[in-house]
Amino acid sequence: MQTPIPTLFMRGGTSRGPFFRESDLPADRATRERVLLAVMGSPDPRQIDGLGGAHPLTSKAGIVRKSAQPGVDLDFLFVQVQPGQDRVDTTANCGNMLAAVVPFALETGLAAPQGPVTTLRVLTLNTGMQCNISVLTPGGQVAYDGEARIDGVPGTSAPVKINFLDTAGSVCASLLPTGNVKDDIDGVEVTCIDNGMPLVILRAEALQCSGYESVAELNLNTALRQRIEKLRIACGLAMGLGDVTAKNYPKMTLIAPPRAGGSICTRSFIPHVCHDAIGVLAAVTVATACVIDGSVADGVAVPAAAGAAVSVEHPTGEFSVELDVDPAQPQKVLRTALLRTARLIMRGEVMVQNTIWNKGNRGEAA
Repeated sequence: MQTPIPTLFMRGGTSRGPFFRESDLPADRATRERVLLAVMGSPDPRQIDGLGGAHPLTSKAGIVRKSAQPGVDLDFLFVQVQPGQDRVDTTANCGNMLAAVVPFALETGLAAPQGPVTTLRVLTLNTGMQCNISVLTPGGQVAYDGEARIDGVPGTSAPVKINFLDTAGSVCASLLPTGNVKDDIDGVEVTCIDNGMPLVILRAEALQCSGYESVAELNLNTALRQRIEKLRIACGLAMGLGDVTAKNYPKMTLIAPPRAGGSICTRSFIPHVCHDAIGVLAAVTVATACVIDGSVADGVAVPAAAGAAVSVEHPTGEFSVELDVDPAQPQKVLRTALLRTARLIMRGEVMVQNTIWNKGNRGEAA
């Protein structure tokens, strides 16, 4: 026999995975992690025995509950599982999966619609980040059809608007965790920055790249990936993150001048393979570097017009990020806003073998 767990399989931005009510998962953390690994089919490169899609972008999950914190509607725990590893990472954020949190809550009764538009405050438990998320709810139901388009997802959908309230130093101690706008680490000029995602930004030319290579080309360049990983480990220490060998952060982002009318061109590693697009919070962090004088993006990025969004180009299109910067403190970002889409793909139950599930530990998760 197997144990069924209610789940909604959802796309959030350019990622997808199963979402769970916290109360439907084991309370014991170790048991919960074994269950999540079994749900995704890890460790196995193909994740053939689970719901994972054999890629980091499709090896994610979300856990949601009503929040007990004043002023907050929902608590969200993002879960990253790697296809070939038996480790569950809940230390960093995911802005793409975040886009599906409010639709999930409305679909499962964790929250009630407020009218034609529903805006809820969401606390991401991974880092303590809060944001306001707005979705269309005409007639009291979540709208998925619409005219909003995001690169990396085919077709159009209803918009999901995310306003981040405070993203600086999400995992690191501050926006610029080394204390510098720019550092020379392992012979390469880098900007180590965390505005929602710990990121190491460097010019592609510093690694003898153009910054316009295809994802497949970069993933096949073993020497380049080894060089990036060596640099990532050194930067992780400099950022106060300790030994990041087994961690999914910091992400590594190569930058080059834009060539499609945007502000900057990127190739982002997450962290060991190149992203087909760019993560939401990685885009936010890159955009932040574009408005900080003296960063490695200074002289590479094309400045956005006053009041205009920073357009971050990536392998499958672009990502627009709205930034409000404190005029008195140019390194302080007051607000970040962006547009995503989400869709409910499937609802049902995922089956987990009873040898993995500990039935004595049902209830509220730790």
